Amino acid sequence: MSLSSCLLPFSQSATAPSSSVCSCHLAASFSNFPVSSRDYSFSRSGSLVLNGGGSNLCRRFCGLKLWILKSLNRRQGNNRKHQPVNELTTHSKHTFLSDDERGFAEETRAEDLRPEENILGTDLNDGFHKVGDLPPVSKQLSDDLSDVRRRASLCIAVVGATGELARGKIFPALFALYYSGYLPEDVAIFGVSRKNLTDEDLRSIIASTLTCRVDHQENCGGKMDAFQSRTYYINGGYNNRDGMSRLAERMKQIEGESEANRIFYLSVPQEALVDVACTIGDNAQAPRGWTRIIVEKPFGFNSHSSHQLTKSLLSKFEEKQIYRIDHMLGRNLIENLTVLRFSNLVFEPLWNRTYIRNIQVIISESIAQTEKFSDGYGIIRDIVHSHILQTIALLAMEPPISLDGEDIRNEKVKVLRSIRKIDPRDVILGQYKSSSRDKNGVILNGVDPTYCAAALYIDNARWDGVPFLVRVGTGLIKHRVEIHVQFRHVPGNLYRENIGINIDLGTNELILRDEPDEAILVKINNKVPGLGLQLDASELNLLYKDRYKTEVPDSYEHLIHDVIDGDNHLFMRSDEVAAAWNILSPVLEEIDKHHTAPELYEFGGRGPVAAYYLWAKHGVPWADD
Repeated sequence: MSLSSCLLPFSQSATAPSSSVCSCHLAASFSNFPVSSRDYSFSRSGSLVLNGGGSNLCRRFCGLKLWILKSLNRRQGNNRKHQPVNELTTHSKHTFLSDDERGFAEETRAEDLRPEENILGTDLNDGFHKVGDLPPVSKQLSDDLSDVRRRASLCIAVVGATGELARGKIFPALFALYYSGYLPEDVAIFGVSRKNLTDEDLRSIIASTLTCRVDHQENCGGKMDAFQSRTYYINGGYNNRDGMSRLAERMKQIEGESEANRIFYLSVPQEALVDVACTIGDNAQAPRGWTRIIVEKPFGFNSHSSHQLTKSLLSKFEEKQIYRIDHMLGRNLIENLTVLRFSNLVFEPLWNRTYIRNIQVIISESIAQTEKFSDGYGIIRDIVHSHILQTIALLAMEPPISLDGEDIRNEKVKVLRSIRKIDPRDVILGQYKSSSRDKNGVILNGVDPTYCAAALYIDNARWDGVPFLVRVGTGLIKHRVEIHVQFRHVPGNLYRENIGINIDLGTNELILRDEPDEAILVKINNKVPGLGLQLDASELNLLYKDRYKTEVPDSYEHLIHDVIDGDNHLFMRSDEVAAAWNILSPVLEEIDKHHTAPELYEFGGRGPVAAYYLWAKHGVPWADD
């Protein structure tokens, strides 16, 4: 059978020079070959090369067919397996791009290739086979490319991967983002710790913590498998520099040569934070793309230690790379503060000292919800410094010029710098004591307070004279997280006699509740139906669980998503951290200098009695328990 006596099955519009006309009885087999707009031919050495242009199509297809036949003859005649495609070199800058979306390389002219170039990496032998002996060509080429390395456009490393926070919160949040489509499909997740584990060990550890949303269960198992297949473990050892170098090398292998971004979540003890962060800065930052680090609170022990921590971080990273995370700031209540203020005309004109009498921020953890605060830090450094002061800043700030993170943080800093230093006489510290009702085996941690009540004042034109009352405690009778905005009395109220003896009961109030049931409540005075004229304080309520049927994302999920997006408005900037410590320094110095003993209160009670006197001192009615 002669290869020069057959016709190619091209359309009539396809032409070729008469000198290169060829034919082939095997033409039918070409109809199934996945040919793109790129052409192929042989180099002078007989190797298959990529070829461009629209001419000599017939010759090129015959050359392709000849390569297939010779390759198959070599496989069967010599009884050895065809070698995979390992490399392809060209004389010019053209390279073989083996990604799934690319398929074959870009077009290259045959005359640009050197004779010694060998795409297949093996010699071709002479010989022919029958048409029926041909295997599927597409499968053969697919097998040749099966060893192409998976690449990642985003790498997320959890340092301290075997800790309780990582297992219980961080990995579940990452999976929730992956499952919901907020992480790229090619993401790579790395767990780093000092334990001697394998990839499979880490996957087994986190498997039991992964769940799919109640209202979104499609392909849950498949997504879990895909997520875990992209999760890897690095043994960091006890030398952080070596550990981060190993992590960086593994990331490079996964990323390939493409541009990729990196996030490092530092779920490590405070004493190890600086060393870990600095070694990441020196050894593991993304060579192509951005790098961001997430630092857990508390941010230092006092003003001095916080300054040293900030100085160390800024020596290795830019401010825009640092995300100081407080999971309580990821709650929907906090995100809704600016929405409520700046998108509703009914509130913004009233948001000042003329109409608002006081604002109370309450975090009360019941016996069932009691958690142990950071060892040695206590409730002031752990909760008040970050969450409480950030909440007040969002409540009290001026309208930012935009929703850009830096614009919002600029306004928050102004508020924090306007808060006068707390007078130690305006602070009540408490600590719960053991009782017969203590069923959780809670152990008192030295003299660290478990309760703090304080009065703060913002010395600016909007809030001059308005007390901001803070009440934070654990081991109390009721669990709730609320913000109460109490308005002033109506001047010359015509219905004063109908309200009752305590006019404070008729004070209008805006209540923003995060727990136990998220809601927005507006307390107003209303006439009780009937012939008499009796007023009642009623609540107009928006209960989220009744209004919205979707599952509320966890706060870690929310904040990690913000880090990926580069939205930093809920994360404390260095000057915010310093301003917050400046407010609290007098109280902390008083505690340290005089070894102030907190007032004891019953576990499961209402807190220290002195807190009630503090409220009365500043003329503030206590929000109902």
